[in-house]
Amino acid sequence: MQVLQVQLAVQADPAEVGRARRWVRTRLQGHGLDPDAPIAETLVLVVSELVTNAVVHTGCPAVLRLTMPVADAASPDASSSPVRVEVADASRTAPAPRHAGRDATNGRGLELVELLCVRWGWYPEGSGKRVWCEIDPGAEAPVPAAVPVFDALVRQL
Repeated sequence: MQVLQVQLAVQADPAEVGRARRWVRTRLQGHGLDPDAPIAETLVLVVSELVTNAVVHTGCPAVLRLTMPVADAASPDASSSPVRVEVADASRTAPAPRHAGRDATNGRGLELVELLCVRWGWYPEGSGKRVWCEIDPGAEAPVPAAVPVFDALVRQL
């Protein structure tokens, strides 16, 4: 199976989060995926959370990378392979999921990543770290009622 890997340099500016979301939608569309499909919505949300964490918590530029399977003659059904999102930043501080209170308006980024992805993790890299996650394109999106503020968070994006 072939793999498409694309990356975007992200500056240390919160406005870059919106640019990263638009970039992901454009890459998906260029890859032949409906930018409004559930997998696209999940990818955009996860990218938004990971890029926000990198920009807000490090104050340094970051690099966003998407790795997506590509259908070819040997693997015509590449859509069953996970899509990987990685964000490299300049901080070696480990990401720590917080389980924010019911009425909290922030602090849920990694909680959402845990909910939406089949697996995620991080590892030190050079003087910083790389946070990664994998999304199963065939997985059903979680029911918003399972996370009380899920709808509100999505609307903020």
